[in-house]
Amino acid sequence: MDTETRAVVMRQIKTVNGRRMIVLFSRKYGKISAGTSLSESGKSKSALALRPYTYGRYELAKVKENFYINGAEALRSYYRIGEDVDKYLQASYVLEFTDKLLAEGEPAQELFDLLTAFLSMMEERKKAYGTLVLGYLCQAVVWSGSAPDLERCVLCKASETKYFSVADGGLLCESCAEKSERDRRLIFPVTVDIIDVFKYLMEGPLKNLSALALRGDLEKKIRNILRSYIAYHMGIEELKSESFIV
Repeated sequence: MDTETRAVVMRQIKTVNGRRMIVLFSRKYGKISAGTSLSESGKSKSALALRPYTYGRYELAKVKENFYINGAEALRSYYRIGEDVDKYLQASYVLEFTDKLLAEGEPAQELFDLLTAFLSMMEERKKAYGTLVLGYLCQAVVWSGSAPDLERCVLCKASETKYFSVADGGLLCESCAEKSERDRRLIFPVTVDIIDVFKYLMEGPLKNLSALALRGDLEKKIRNILRSYIAYHMGIEELKSESFIV
């Protein structure tokens, strides 16, 4: 079966005899691994289309359960991400996270659109790259169906909350936090500001973050909570690229 799809290159895997497996995130097929013997040398459209971050059009042949790339054309390279080390590291983290989040061969069109929007915004962004990354992570958590409860205490439904419990999946009032037998390392004190920022990051479209730059201390607190939450509920942790951005 021959087919064509638009996709983002997530990463490459070198195999034998100079061949490579290209991990693509396709809007049509989801995450797929496709073999190719196309040359990556030079500046041709097909060569550019095999590099990470590139958004391109791919001609695929499917034999049984295996995909092969017979032709490729780069539609957008997001080259300015690679010109800034911090941008590159932040975007690498997002690609690695997304790769871990996706199951092979399951379409995820909403997440695909979110990723391409993120890459476009990151390429144009001048500062506060970490804020945009947090927005992407929050909306990916919502997409996965693992969003925390940020409206009230998840245990007693009290409206006044002062803590975020990773294990309980949301906010806790002071009384429930004190009585909790959960691991204290997974219970974080939160302010109204932290809760409001979490809601804003999770509820609004990514384009709303184009001018948002969180304070450094606030960004760090939210990142620590989110990292623990993603590890606990989604099993995604110890990403290789994470050590370069913390």
